[in-house]
Amino acid sequence: MTSHSLLDRLAALDTNTVSDALDFLQLPGATYGLRPLWNCPKIVGRASTIQLGPKTDAKPTVHLISPVIAEVTSNDRVLVIAGGVDGISCWGDILANAAVARNIRGSVIDGLSRDIEGSESIGYPVYGRGVTMISARNRVVQVDSGKPVQMAGVTVNQDDYVIADRCGAVFVPAARIKEVLDLGERIARRQDAMVQAVRAGRSVAEVMHDKEFEAINQGAGK
Repeated sequence: MTSHSLLDRLAALDTNTVSDALDFLQLPGATYGLRPLWNCPKIVGRASTIQLGPKTDAKPTVHLISPVIAEVTSNDRVLVIAGGVDGISCWGDILANAAVARNIRGSVIDGLSRDIEGSESIGYPVYGRGVTMISARNRVVQVDSGKPVQMAGVTVNQDDYVIADRCGAVFVPAARIKEVLDLGERIARRQDAMVQAVRAGRSVAEVMHDKEFEAINQGAGK
């Protein structure tokens, strides 16, 4: 199965369902606090990881994240940016325009963005901890890229799968994506049936009993 067909399957789910699948499989991946920074659409893609850190000298340097954007050659990338500093931006509208030009699908930042209206005006999705007006210049630098990073307590590797929507951001290890998708699709079907049962008048206490959810894990209702 190709990466794009896996991405299509992931895009048909939401973060709640993917989080539930990870729970059943006892895998980390769901985060808290990385929310859409404007009313942006869901993003699904493969992680291009970037590690930031505080600037410790006065020497001029290439602007953070720009080298990674310049190297993107596929249309499946989501920038996964770790190491944001409290109060300081690590994303802005110029970077957003550069990302759009490279067909990047969006950014998930464990940090803050400035110029959020600029990202919104070109439809570029940005997820993160919040917004600020304070520039990263001479305060934050890119330390590394393409290596494992920590995102809100979750380890994300280069090429892991990313899904982010209004409920937040979830990361799926690339080696487990098919297993997570198979279970996530089963969860989605089961939950749709549970909604229909409640609408039809069945007791919500029965419908939401733990045994109903355990049945999903055991493969019932495929």
